Amino acid sequence: MISCPTISKQEIRSHYDLATVFYRLLWGRHIHHGLWEAEEPAWAAAQRLTDTLAHEARIARGEAVLDVGCGMGGSSIHLSRALGCRVTGVTLSPFQRFWATTAAGWHGVGRTANFLCADAEQVAFDDAAFDVVWSVECTEHLFDKGAFFGKAARWLRPGGRLAICAWLAGDHPLDESATRQVYDVCEGFLCPSLGTRDDYAGWIADAGLVLERDFDWTARVTRTWELCEARVRRSGVRWLARLFDRNTVLFLDRFRTILRAYQTGAMKYGCFIARKP
Repeated sequence: MISCPTISKQEIRSHYDLATVFYRLLWGRHIHHGLWEAEEPAWAAAQRLTDTLAHEARIARGEAVLDVGCGMGGSSIHLSRALGCRVTGVTLSPFQRFWATTAAGWHGVGRTANFLCADAEQVAFDDAAFDVVWSVECTEHLFDKGAFFGKAARWLRPGGRLAICAWLAGDHPLDESATRQVYDVCEGFLCPSLGTRDDYAGWIADAGLVLERDFDWTARVTRTWELCEARVRRSGVRWLARLFDRNTVLFLDRFRTILRAYQTGAMKYGCFIARKP
C-alpha cells in the first residue's frame, strides 16, 4: 500500500462539493471509469461498468443495496430503476447528496433510492441490513480500509455480496518512479492511500468474506483518462478551476499522471466480488 499522509477528510469533502460540477461536465452522471470494448461513447462505457458490476454481483430484483460513495447517485438510481432495488447511497458531500436526491425524484425513484450525507467510515447500519454492499471508486478515499471491510461484512446478510471497483497500486515491488506516480495520483485525487490487489484480498479475507473472483480491468478503463485529459485541454476548464481552489487545479493537472500510471503498470484498476458465508 502506498500512502499520502497529507490528505484530510475535510479536503475530500470540499473537493466533491466543488468538483462535482466538473465531473458532470467532463464525464456525465456516472462519475467513475468507463469499461470499454471498442470506440463506443464515454457514457456507454461508463454504463457498461455499472451493468457489468451488477451482473458479476448477481444483483437480483428488489434486493437491498448499500452504495458507499454514491456520488451524484448514478449507480443507485440505475439499480433502483432497472432492478427495483431498494438503495441507500452514502456520500461525504452535502452537495452530492442534494444532487442525488433531486435526480432520484426526477427519475421517479425517490422512494426507493435514498441518500445520506455521512462519513462511510463512521456511519452506522444494523447488522445484516443489506443484500449487497456496493462501492465504485470510493475505497481509495478511506483512511482505514481494513476496518471498513469489517463493517461491510457486518452489514451484509448471510449470502450477501460485496461488489467493489477500486484504483489499485501496482503489484509490488514498484521502483522509485512508479511509487512517485502513485503518490502523485493520491495527492491530486485526495486518496489517503492506494492498496494493491493483494491488500484488498487480505482485507476481504480478514473481514470473514469469501473472495469469489476478481478482475484486472486496467486495459479496459485506461481510455477514460485519455478522453478526460483531452477534454480538459480542449475546454479550458482548468482556467475555471483556478477560481475555486488549488486542490481543484491539482486534480485536473493530475489527469495525465493517472493515465501514465495505468500505462506503466504503476497503477491498476480492480474489481472484487466477495460473499458472506
